[in-house]
Amino acid sequence: TPLVSHCCNILKADFYVTGSASVVVPEVKRVVGSATMASATAKQPAKAASKAASGGTGGSAGGAPAMPLASPLMGGLNKKKKPFLGMAAPLGYVPGLGRGATGFTTRSDIGPARDANDPVDDRHAPPGKRTVGDQMKKNQEEDEEDLNDTNYDEFNGYAGSLFSSGPYEKDDEEADAIYAALDKRMDERRKERRELREKEEIEKYRMERPKIQQQFSDLKRKLAEVTEDEWLSIPEVGDARNKRQRNPRHEKLTPVPDSFFAKHLQTGENHTSVDPLQGQFAGLATPFPGGLNTPYPGGMTPEAGELDMRKIGQARNTLMDMRLSQVSDSVSGQTVVDPKGYLTDLNSMIPTHGGDISDIKKARLLLKSVRETNPHHPPAWIASARLEEVTGKLQVARNLIMKGTEMCPKSEDVWLEAARLQPGDTAKAVVAQAVRHLPQSVRIYIRAAELETDIRAKKRVLRKALENVSKSVRLWKIAVELEEPEDARIMLSRAVECCPTSVELWLALARLETYENARRVLNKARENIPTDRHIWITAAKLEEANGNTQMVEKIIDRAITSLRANGVEINREQWIQDAEECDKAGSVATCQAVIRAVIGIGIEEEDCKHTWMEDADSCVAHGALECARAIYAHALQVFPSKKSVWLRAAYFEKNHGTRESLEALLQRAVAHCPKAEVLWLMGAKSKWLAGDVPAARSILALAFQANPNSEEIWLAAVKLESENNEYERARRLLAKARSSAPTARVFMKSVRLEWVLGNIDAAHELCTEALKHYEDFPKLWMMRGQIEEQSENIDKAREAYNQGLKKCPHSMSLWLLLSRLEERVGQLTRARAILEKARLKNPQTPEIWLESVRLEYRAGLKNISNTLMAKALQECPNSGILWAEAVFLEARPQRKTKSVDALKKCEHDPHVLLAVAKLFWSERKITKAREWFLRTVKIEPDLGDAWAFFYKFELQHGTEEQQQEVKKRCENAEPRHGELWCAESKHVLNWQKNIGEILVLVASKIKNTF
Repeated sequence: TPLVSHCCNILKADFYVTGSASVVVPEVKRVVGSATMASATAKQPAKAASKAASGGTGGSAGGAPAMPLASPLMGGLNKKKKPFLGMAAPLGYVPGLGRGATGFTTRSDIGPARDANDPVDDRHAPPGKRTVGDQMKKNQEEDEEDLNDTNYDEFNGYAGSLFSSGPYEKDDEEADAIYAALDKRMDERRKERRELREKEEIEKYRMERPKIQQQFSDLKRKLAEVTEDEWLSIPEVGDARNKRQRNPRHEKLTPVPDSFFAKHLQTGENHTSVDPLQGQFAGLATPFPGGLNTPYPGGMTPEAGELDMRKIGQARNTLMDMRLSQVSDSVSGQTVVDPKGYLTDLNSMIPTHGGDISDIKKARLLLKSVRETNPHHPPAWIASARLEEVTGKLQVARNLIMKGTEMCPKSEDVWLEAARLQPGDTAKAVVAQAVRHLPQSVRIYIRAAELETDIRAKKRVLRKALENVSKSVRLWKIAVELEEPEDARIMLSRAVECCPTSVELWLALARLETYENARRVLNKARENIPTDRHIWITAAKLEEANGNTQMVEKIIDRAITSLRANGVEINREQWIQDAEECDKAGSVATCQAVIRAVIGIGIEEEDCKHTWMEDADSCVAHGALECARAIYAHALQVFPSKKSVWLRAAYFEKNHGTRESLEALLQRAVAHCPKAEVLWLMGAKSKWLAGDVPAARSILALAFQANPNSEEIWLAAVKLESENNEYERARRLLAKARSSAPTARVFMKSVRLEWVLGNIDAAHELCTEALKHYEDFPKLWMMRGQIEEQSENIDKAREAYNQGLKKCPHSMSLWLLLSRLEERVGQLTRARAILEKARLKNPQTPEIWLESVRLEYRAGLKNISNTLMAKALQECPNSGILWAEAVFLEARPQRKTKSVDALKKCEHDPHVLLAVAKLFWSERKITKAREWFLRTVKIEPDLGDAWAFFYKFELQHGTEEQQQEVKKRCENAEPRHGELWCAESKHVLNWQKNIGEILVLVASKIKNTF
């Protein structure tokens, strides 16, 4: 009908709109339903359509039942293709939205209905949360935002979030990320200052109120030095028990008479029947007259009730006599055990092992099982015997090991163990039996020789052994050691026949033979053993010992050639070790020949110099000086123009050679390296120290010819003349130097010469002239200021220092001199300002910081000096001089802690090591202080202050030899630096004093107030 067609069109439109056959608008349902009911004469298709429509109505609640309706309606459009099947839902589609079937909830979503007064499920809920209504009210309060005025702050706003109940969307998340990044960025900018401020606050707080742990840290460290005896001598804490518990009454034991035991023995008898006499006499009378007589004659009684203690004592004494007689020696009649000390000797029977008895029983059982399972296993018998020996059962051990020799007669170890456990003569019998079973055993023969006490018997045993085992080198060596030289030579002749491959026997024979015979022996040895280097080296030493040194080089060269021909690899390190042994044995020519032969083997050409210098240092460390000298000689032949090699060789001769060898080497050195000024100067100084001043002058004259206008040589010549009181010569030399080679140092030496000689005006004029040419040389300004100070012209001295600082603002010494000048005249504030200005112009300068700290300390302001030291250590955390000063700024209990911190920061700084040595010195720990002083001067021998303190220490606590040793080492080291050292060595009054005199002078001015 037209109505049905209209419905189909509506359904079709709904399909295209929603994309589902299950969505039918309510109006269409209503129209189709009314049409079906009105048309009673409708045809079958109309009925089918009506049924389909009613079916769609019935399925309005879900999507699936509406599908049968859609198929016939859409079949006319496209029977083959259904466009909505298998396709994804359109964007924004919500099922049931077209018919309003959305937005409802059921009871399963919200849970069962609960009354407000119903109790909650939690049985232990706190008050106010025990009913459903309370919980709902609490949740409502949590959801509502607290917008009260009391919760509002003018700067931060509300304490809570105003929009916590709103939805948190993507743009909110992006905004939060941006704000978090901004906060992080701002926090990083302030982080460094904040952390620095927090650190300062913590340090300040810890300084004002240190922890208990910090206060006792030094005492805790001292616990490591407490010995076991000191620890045990510490008194125990008081006893908290009461007096009766602390002082218990001792039990008083009183000896009981024998009658007491006899009485109780009688009363202790048991009776199982009634005596008829007791009934007759009522138990109180006895049928025997007297009551004490016995019906048995002889006074003996069968009852067990009587006890005679006297007879028991006699029996005990008899038993003791029997024991003592058993341990007596039946042959000699002398008792082995002292009867008087018998009881004390019983202590020796206490087992000395530390194991548990149960463990010993287990081990004994286990070893017994091993022996029974495999009776021919020697280690089982040895272990069993040793177990019994450890537990003190020596006889059981002997029996076991003898049983082991029966079960394992071919075991060398079992026989040796049996010989060890048995006493003297028995051991010899055991060894004799072992030789019958094992006639080729070297160890058994050696044990047999050891058991003999007479030398002749030993020789007899060893000769018998050599008859049976003639190939044993060990037996031959032991036998030869017992013989006299002549007999030993004869035996060695036989030994090398029996053992021709033993190098030791050949060499021993060569040592005992004459020169000609020794050569023959070594030639035979070389034929028998062509691959051993020791035979060749021994031959070379033999030729050297007999004055045939020209053959030594040939023998070593032949050795290298022969060994290579026989396939022996030449190991350079082994040959150098052999050369060192030759050096120590006094065979110098052999040692040098070996070094020359092998020094270049296996080394690349570019590594030669470096490797040879390391080899020379190694030889010096091992005490093989001739080896080192040979290495240097070979290196100088290969590198004759290398100044560094000549210098190393010269220093070696200076430290370990003679003056003649040093001068000879230096003459060769300046011939090959005439431009090396230091070699000329070393030669001149050697001559000067030897007292040969004309020779030193001639060397310097030759140096002038090779190095014209050399500043070093000019100054060396001036020093030579001035040290020998030739002042006019020195003046003329300096005048020539100023004209021909004018340098700042030449002018400085000129000024100093006039100054120390007392010509202040001439020194002043020379200084003024020098400053015209070299105004940026700080030492000239220092000398000018010090000359003015010496003349007590304070204003001119201040002016000189200020002018110098304008030209040389980075000279630390100028700043320090100006500050000390102001402090000396009482201008403390000005001195403090000068040092602060110096710190600004020269940041991270430990010397300036140190002077600032000392300035405040000298002024009595210890708190300010501690504060400045803390700042100094922050700016210069690795400065040794600051840490050394910081140790002694602390109070005495905290010094050790500070020294540990200093060593962590500056482990190898000589100033810190010197401070630790002084700390031990102040605590009277003499040995440790000496160790740290030695460590300091070893690390930095150029530090004069360390030598001065060391010498002062030895003056107080050392012997005369130790003092002279320190002084001698200081003179050899020739220190040039150090605050106290330079103050004395550069003083005008001490300009001619040598190192030893300056050392004594500095040590005398040290006051160990630390």
